Amino acid sequence: MPRGSKDQYTNEQKRKAEHIEESYEHKGVSKDEAESRAWATVNKQSGGGEKSGGSGKKTSSSEKKSARSDSSKRAAKTREGHSRTSGESLETQTKESLMKEARSKDIKGRSTMTKAQLVEALRKHG
Repeated sequence: MPRGSKDQYTNEQKRKAEHIEESYEHKGVSKDEAESRAWATVNKQSGGGEKSGGSGKKTSSSEKKSARSDSSKRAAKTREGHSRTSGESLETQTKESLMKEARSKDIKGRSTMTKAQLVEALRKHG
Protein backbone atom coordinates (compact mmCIF):
# COMPACT_ATOMS: atom_id res chain seq x y z
CA MET A 1 0.00 0.00 0.00
CA PRO A 2 1.38 3.45 -0.88
CA ARG A 3 2.72 5.52 1.97
CA GLY A 4 3.35 9.20 2.46
CA SER A 5 1.84 12.36 1.14
CA LYS A 6 1.32 12.83 -2.58
CA ASP A 7 1.46 16.64 -2.23
CA GLN A 8 4.85 16.82 -3.95
CA TYR A 9 3.53 15.29 -7.17
CA THR A 10 2.42 17.39 -10.13
CA ASN A 11 -1.17 17.23 -11.35
CA GLU A 12 0.03 15.36 -14.42
CA GLN A 13 1.70 12.71 -12.26
CA LYS A 14 -1.44 12.37 -10.14
CA ARG A 15 -3.63 11.93 -13.27
CA LYS A 16 -1.20 9.39 -14.68
CA ALA A 17 -1.23 7.38 -11.42
CA GLU A 18 -5.04 7.46 -11.35
CA HIS A 19 -5.23 6.24 -14.95
CA ILE A 20 -2.74 3.42 -14.30
CA GLU A 21 -4.60 2.45 -11.13
CA GLU A 22 -7.92 2.23 -13.00
CA SER A 23 -6.26 0.09 -15.67
CA TYR A 24 -4.97 -2.37 -13.06
CA GLU A 25 -8.35 -2.51 -11.32
CA HIS A 26 -9.99 -3.21 -14.69
CA LYS A 27 -7.62 -6.20 -15.03
CA GLY A 28 -8.81 -7.55 -11.68
CA VAL A 29 -6.02 -6.35 -9.37
CA SER A 30 -7.15 -5.31 -5.88
CA LYS A 31 -7.60 -1.57 -5.18
CA ASP A 32 -4.63 -1.36 -2.80
CA GLU A 33 -2.32 -3.32 -5.09
CA ALA A 34 -3.44 -1.28 -8.12
CA GLU A 35 -2.73 1.98 -6.29
CA SER A 36 0.65 0.74 -5.13
CA ARG A 37 1.66 -0.36 -8.64
CA ALA A 38 0.41 2.90 -10.16
CA TRP A 39 2.54 5.07 -7.89
CA ALA A 40 5.53 2.78 -8.36
CA THR A 41 5.14 3.21 -12.12
CA VAL A 42 4.87 6.99 -11.86
CA ASN A 43 7.95 7.08 -9.61
CA LYS A 44 9.94 4.93 -12.02
CA GLN A 45 8.96 7.02 -15.05
CA SER A 46 9.42 10.48 -13.55
CA GLY A 47 11.66 10.02 -10.52
CA GLY A 48 8.99 10.79 -7.94
CA GLY A 49 7.47 14.07 -6.84
CA GLU A 50 8.91 17.53 -7.42
CA LYS A 51 12.29 17.79 -5.78
CA SER A 52 13.48 20.89 -4.03
CA GLY A 53 17.03 22.08 -4.53
CA GLY A 54 19.10 21.91 -7.64
CA SER A 55 21.08 24.76 -9.08
CA GLY A 56 18.01 26.62 -10.27
CA LYS A 57 20.03 27.57 -13.33
CA LYS A 58 18.23 27.02 -16.61
CA THR A 59 20.48 26.36 -19.58
CA SER A 60 19.20 27.27 -23.01
CA SER A 61 19.55 24.81 -25.86
CA SER A 62 21.92 27.19 -27.67
CA GLU A 63 24.16 27.29 -24.58
CA LYS A 64 24.12 23.49 -24.45
CA LYS A 65 25.02 23.27 -28.15
CA SER A 66 27.86 25.72 -27.64
CA ALA A 67 29.18 23.80 -24.63
CA ARG A 68 29.03 20.50 -26.56
CA SER A 69 30.83 22.08 -29.49
CA ASP A 70 33.55 23.51 -27.23
CA SER A 71 33.95 20.14 -25.56
CA SER A 72 34.32 18.31 -28.87
CA LYS A 73 36.85 20.89 -30.10
CA ARG A 74 38.94 20.42 -26.95
CA ALA A 75 38.76 16.63 -27.35
CA ALA A 76 39.87 16.85 -30.98
CA LYS A 77 42.76 19.10 -29.99
CA THR A 78 44.04 16.55 -27.48
CA ARG A 79 44.05 13.91 -30.22
CA GLU A 80 46.31 16.07 -32.41
CA GLY A 81 50.05 15.94 -32.07
CA HIS A 82 51.92 12.69 -32.35
CA SER A 83 51.14 10.22 -35.06
CA ARG A 84 50.28 6.76 -33.74
CA THR A 85 53.62 5.29 -34.75
CA SER A 86 55.94 8.13 -33.82
CA GLY A 87 58.59 7.11 -31.30
CA GLU A 88 57.22 9.29 -28.55
CA SER A 89 53.68 8.09 -29.14
CA LEU A 90 54.61 4.41 -28.97
CA GLU A 91 56.23 4.82 -25.56
CA THR A 92 53.14 6.48 -24.11
CA GLN A 93 50.76 3.71 -25.26
CA THR A 94 49.82 0.82 -23.00
CA LYS A 95 51.28 -2.61 -23.68
CA GLU A 96 47.78 -3.78 -24.59
CA SER A 97 47.48 -1.02 -27.19
CA LEU A 98 50.92 -1.84 -28.58
CA MET A 99 49.93 -5.52 -28.74
CA LYS A 100 46.82 -4.66 -30.79
CA GLU A 101 48.91 -2.60 -33.18
CA ALA A 102 51.48 -5.41 -33.49
CA ARG A 103 48.65 -7.87 -34.16
CA SER A 104 47.23 -5.64 -36.89
CA LYS A 105 50.68 -5.50 -38.52
CA ASP A 106 51.14 -9.27 -38.04
CA ILE A 107 54.42 -8.96 -36.16
CA LYS A 108 55.71 -12.44 -35.32
CA GLY A 109 56.60 -13.30 -31.70
CA ARG A 110 54.58 -10.41 -30.29
CA SER A 111 52.93 -12.49 -27.56
CA THR A 112 56.24 -13.03 -25.74
CA MET A 113 57.60 -9.49 -26.22
CA THR A 114 58.03 -6.92 -23.49
CA LYS A 115 56.64 -3.43 -23.95
CA ALA A 116 60.07 -2.13 -24.99
CA GLN A 117 60.45 -4.95 -27.53
CA LEU A 118 56.97 -4.20 -28.94
CA VAL A 119 57.90 -0.51 -29.34
CA GLU A 120 61.13 -1.50 -31.15
CA ALA A 121 59.35 -4.00 -33.41
CA LEU A 122 56.65 -1.49 -34.31
CA ARG A 123 59.28 1.14 -35.13
CA LYS A 124 61.08 -1.31 -37.44
CA HIS A 125 57.84 -2.45 -39.04
CA GLY A 126 56.83 1.16 -39.63
